Amino acid sequence: MTHTASAPLAPTMQETDRFTGAHMLVRALEAQGVEVVFGYPGGAIMPVYDALPGSKLTHILTRHEQGAAFAADAYARVTGKPGVCLATSGPGGTNLVTGLANAWLDSVPMVAITGQVARPLMGTDAFQEVDIFGITLPIVKHSVILDDPAQIGEVVAEAFAIAASGRPGPVLIDLPKDVAASVVVPANAPYGEPMPLPRADKDALERAADMIRKARRPLVYAGGGIALGKATTALRRFIARTSIPVVATLKGWAPCQRMRRNFSACWGCMAAKPPIWRSRIAIF
Repeated sequence: MTHTASAPLAPTMQETDRFTGAHMLVRALEAQGVEVVFGYPGGAIMPVYDALPGSKLTHILTRHEQGAAFAADAYARVTGKPGVCLATSGPGGTNLVTGLANAWLDSVPMVAITGQVARPLMGTDAFQEVDIFGITLPIVKHSVILDDPAQIGEVVAEAFAIAASGRPGPVLIDLPKDVAASVVVPANAPYGEPMPLPRADKDALERAADMIRKARRPLVYAGGGIALGKATTALRRFIARTSIPVVATLKGWAPCQRMRRNFSACWGCMAAKPPIWRSRIAIF
């Protein structure tokens, strides 16, 4: 893996200048607080790479697109912020699929940006054209083909909000090459301010707490979201206070290891079956 910082090799464009959709995308990523992107260049995504010099983004060059997806996954797990990866069209996009599936199954926030052939060539079996939008539908929270350069800022802001809210997961943005290369007037296309993440509903939390208090035999089912959400200490305090039995998934095992009195076993093990059978309410 090679580290390449995006040094200002070209003059930074002024906000009053006309610049490309790719520059808009880079500015939109900066507006979302992105500092690091992982990727591997190729034909359809080259306008974005051309826009990186002079930006605040640091690009990490991987040796394979799958490596970029897993690096973005790891970055998100460590920082808690959505990881960002770049790939070109066709084989570049399909090489991201395993990493996207991993982020989907493990609830990891990620934004994958793929280059695509120009809009007039889509659907014509053009060189390195693949329907990455359709291929990834089952393994992403949201996907979009960015066909209007004026909406780049809005689409990027929405992608980051979706990736990080609720159950986190990957979002795919497919960027046609002619959109990335089109000329944009920044004043007519805002970069997109970060969208506020939804907060837990207080009434819903109170209703849930009331149900737990009244439950005869509650059970906590702990998963990988405990570690990803940095909620290990909160879970342990909750269990110490309530003495509710705990059953964990394989990825929820680590946060539960110190709960010797209340932790039964991993789901599917023989020791976990009695508390599951006896429980009347499960807390996920």
